[in-house]
Formats: sequence, structure tokens, C-alpha cells
Amino acid sequence: MFGSLSGRARAALSTAGAAVGALLLLSGCSDDSAAPPEVARPPEAPAQHPKAQVPFWVNPESTAAKRAAELRKGGRSGQSELLAKIAAQPVAEWIGPDDPEGQARGFTEAAAKADRIAVLVLYNIPHRDCGQYSQGGASDGDSYRGWLDGAVRGIGDRGATVILEPDALPHISDGCTPRDYHEERFALIKEAVGRLKALPHTKVYLDAGNPSWVTPADRMEEPLRRAGIERADGFALNVSNFQTTKANKEYGHRLSQLLDGKHFVIDTSRNGNGPLRAADHEKAWCNPHGRALGAPPTTDTGDPKVDAYLWVKRPGESDGTCKGGPDAGQWWETYALDLARNAR
Repeated sequence: MFGSLSGRARAALSTAGAAVGALLLLSGCSDDSAAPPEVARPPEAPAQHPKAQVPFWVNPESTAAKRAAELRKGGRSGQSELLAKIAAQPVAEWIGPDDPEGQARGFTEAAAKADRIAVLVLYNIPHRDCGQYSQGGASDGDSYRGWLDGAVRGIGDRGATVILEPDALPHISDGCTPRDYHEERFALIKEAVGRLKALPHTKVYLDAGNPSWVTPADRMEEPLRRAGIERADGFALNVSNFQTTKANKEYGHRLSQLLDGKHFVIDTSRNGNGPLRAADHEKAWCNPHGRALGAPPTTDTGDPKVDAYLWVKRPGESDGTCKGGPDAGQWWETYALDLARNAR
């Protein structure tokens, strides 16, 4: 087991579970008369992708991987194949409030053994999510620093790509986070960037929202600068949202120009059909129907400013208790199947 996590709305929790061997136990005999050998072969744990294009680690113990195996064993091969679309991709691991050192060490060690890089999300800033679905976070600045210390020790000298504090800076720009907390938040994120970049093999991207949230892009320049973007590798767009890759590139290039050419990454986990066209913002981002998996994670983006497409949000995990969904970050299989079924 790599660790246990908790998460946020529009974001995901890690669901590291049983040992990889549990998946392989499904390789028992099948009735050769019922199907040709190539169909009857049992599923295997997800494989890593070619490192040159996809250096990120595929977690063989993800909920999607375990459920795909269970469904196949139960004779529901169609649903198993849909969930395998999710299980086959590297997805970010969200570091929760409990045991950050153990979580970060477990994921980065597992990735290193596979000669890959772990994608981690650090999400524990005080006054998190403005009291919405994923309210919480560290109780104060000192508590956050202690939590960060653990995460930094856990990563150590192993490779990691870190998405730092989703929503934290956009919520300053949109006025959701009370002004009394702004200075502390800037200081904590800037300190986190410095601590993480002092590690030998860690890349850091600050969350900068998405094209439908903080507009124009100019509004994100000052928050990013005050939070230490100059030391970071760049910024992240579309975390847990559904905006198209094209729209994110346009927004990202504008913001990059304002930030001395900084690079960026895009969360493509659920943007295959773009955003829901609705006037109500919450309905548009919270478990919207008809969405689809987007472009698979890769560093081969064809754009020199876009370092990677990533699956930061864990497809199939709820945005919150809206539209019949479970709590934020909980596995919602119906939604996972729809995302995979709608994917092109």
C-alpha cells in the first residue's frame, strides 16, 4: 500500500489500496470454449507508458484498476474495458492532511521503482476552498509548515511533479478568500515553492485557475508573482475543470507573456467534450453531465510552452454532493463510466 489520502471538491483523493498481486490473482483459468484465447485472457495490472512521451507513473493500485479487474472477473467485460481507459493512465496523487511524509514517500518510491515520476498535488492551505465542498486545510500557518515539512521529506531526492495548492491563488483574485488571509497565503505558498525547488528532482507548478474563472488572464499575474512564480517551473491550468485544451492554451500563452515566458501544464482529465454550457457556475463545474475523458497525459504536447498534459483530477471521483454525487473525492462509478464512454 502506497499511502492513504483525503482530498477536495473538484479534485481527487488518492485511493491506493490492495497489493498489485491482488490484481494478478485474477489470472485463473477460463472456459476456452466460451471465447477465443485472446478474449478470455485475464486483465493485468496497468503497464507504464514509453518514458520518452509519458514519464509519469501509472498507479497499478488505483480504484479504477481494481474495479476494472473486479468487473472483468464478474463477467462485466464492457464496463471493465471502460474503466481500464482510466486505469491505464498516470493520474495525480493528492497528498492529504494525514501523514504527508508517508504518503509522499510511498508514491515517489513506487514511481522510482518503475523508473517513472510521481505526479503529486499538495492541497492543505489554511481556509481551503472558502468553506465550500472541500473546506478545511491546515489550522494555521505553523500547522501548514509542519505538514509541508513532512511532504518535502517524503519526496526527498526522487522525481516528482507537484501541482501546488489548487484554487488558492484564484480564490484570492476572485475575492472568495477574505483579505485578512491574503498575506499569509502568499507567504506560505512562496515558502512552499522554495522548499520544493530545493529538492534535486522536483518540478513545481502553481495553480492559475482556468479560462472561465479569472479573466482576463492579467488578473492572475500579481497573485502568481507574489506567491513566488519566479522560482517555480511554471503554472497549472484547468485543474479539475472542463475547459478545452485550445482555450487553456490561449489563456496560458497570454499569462506566460506576462510572466516572462513561464511554461505551464494543462489538466486534460475531463475536458474531452469541453465545459457544460450553463449560466450557473456551480452546475457547470460540479459533476456536469455529458463530459468525457480528455487527451491522455504526455509531455509531447507540440507546444514549447506547454510542458505536459496531466490528469490532475482523478476521473471518476466526485466534485461534491451535487447532482446526486457522493462527497468530494469519493469514487462515483456511474460518473467514471460516463466519462470513459463519452471519450473519443
